[in-house]
Amino acid sequence: MERIAWNQYFMAQSHLLALRSTCQRLMVGATVVRDKRIIAGGYNGSVTGSKHCVDEGCYVIDGHCVRTVHAEMNALLQCAKFGVPTEGAEIYVTHFPCLQCCKALIQAGIKTVYYASDYKNHPYAVDLFAEAGVTTEQVELDAVVVDTKPQETRSMMEKVVDKLKQLDDTESQQLAEEAVSRYQLPNKERI
Repeated sequence: MERIAWNQYFMAQSHLLALRSTCQRLMVGATVVRDKRIIAGGYNGSVTGSKHCVDEGCYVIDGHCVRTVHAEMNALLQCAKFGVPTEGAEIYVTHFPCLQCCKALIQAGIKTVYYASDYKNHPYAVDLFAEAGVTTEQVELDAVVVDTKPQETRSMMEKVVDKLKQLDDTESQQLAEEAVSRYQLPNKERI
């Protein structure tokens, strides 16, 4: 079995964090990493104890929701709250950081920003990252599926393979072999 690459692992964590977002406009997650260890995570949402956009609607001023704290900022604030240094760390974000988050990331000593999707990439943010020596790299998330019922999936796939093998055509046989390989199923002809 091939292990998930580090970039994919941390980006998947950011996408998982984004599922906690209370913003209706864009769900964003961020994971701060140092020495291949997750030191903090954040998602965009309201201030602790305050009303959420999903409950009250977005509070928009000049085209921006002012009710939410951005994912990157929440991750950095979590580090500050618990006394975790961010100097030289990396951050994995589901979307390219806004200008204000860009400045906060630079000031926090983040050295690399990995992002999955472009999102209104502000030219000045791009310039500031370059000027500060902060590397930015797009890392699109490969499809990651968490199977919460692997035994049931395996059993179902074994039945599908058995049915495919009963068919008398080359394509069905190839699909059966591919499923045996992909799902690491026992090949009954070899047992």
